[in-house]
Amino acid sequence: MNQLQRLREEEESESYHDDTDETNNNNNRHKVSPGAGEHPLQYNYTFWFSRRTPSRPSSSQSYEQNIRQIGTVASVEQFWRFYSHLIRPGDLSGHSDFHLFKEGIKPMWEDECNRGGGKWIIRLRKGLASRFWENMILAMVGEQFMVGEEICGAVVSVRFQEDILSIWNRTSNDQTTTSRIRDTLRRVLNLPSNTIMEYKTHNDSLRDNSSFRNTKISL
Repeated sequence: MNQLQRLREEEESESYHDDTDETNNNNNRHKVSPGAGEHPLQYNYTFWFSRRTPSRPSSSQSYEQNIRQIGTVASVEQFWRFYSHLIRPGDLSGHSDFHLFKEGIKPMWEDECNRGGGKWIIRLRKGLASRFWENMILAMVGEQFMVGEEICGAVVSVRFQEDILSIWNRTSNDQTTTSRIRDTLRRVLNLPSNTIMEYKTHNDSLRDNSSFRNTKISL
């Protein structure tokens, strides 16, 4: 992690914007690899973005159409160059989400790598999302969780009255792994001991989402 933070200082930020269509198009043309002399990450990671109208329930199909892949990184240097161009979560408005997932894993409950897993959820008061999101993804790409391939990705969800952090893993019924993820998350975010953290399986999320859609239809 110290290497990530040190190399960030060496990267020059060319702009500050959220126009990522060009980056997305470039990503689709070739496999992303570390450049000459760069420090490779253990896994490639892909940034995604989504925004939706909160009053409109989303099916898995409409949700998949709504998420945008905005860039993949393979090295420490690429991570900081890309990250420095992104708007910070605290500056987003409306019902928006940033996702950072291992390359090849979609930020969807139904993805093969996610379907048997779940996520730790932390609800934040407004104004904290940018700092906590950065600390969480630095811990993730820096392999601080020490749970092998269990980590799938992380999400920051910007809402009107609160913001929500979550980190996803592959195996929801492995209590030793989920407990280690929880404890590491508490440490890297320096959370008070009384902070409420909720673990929710993706199967439960799918069931709750289905019930919500059926309720809206029946009204």
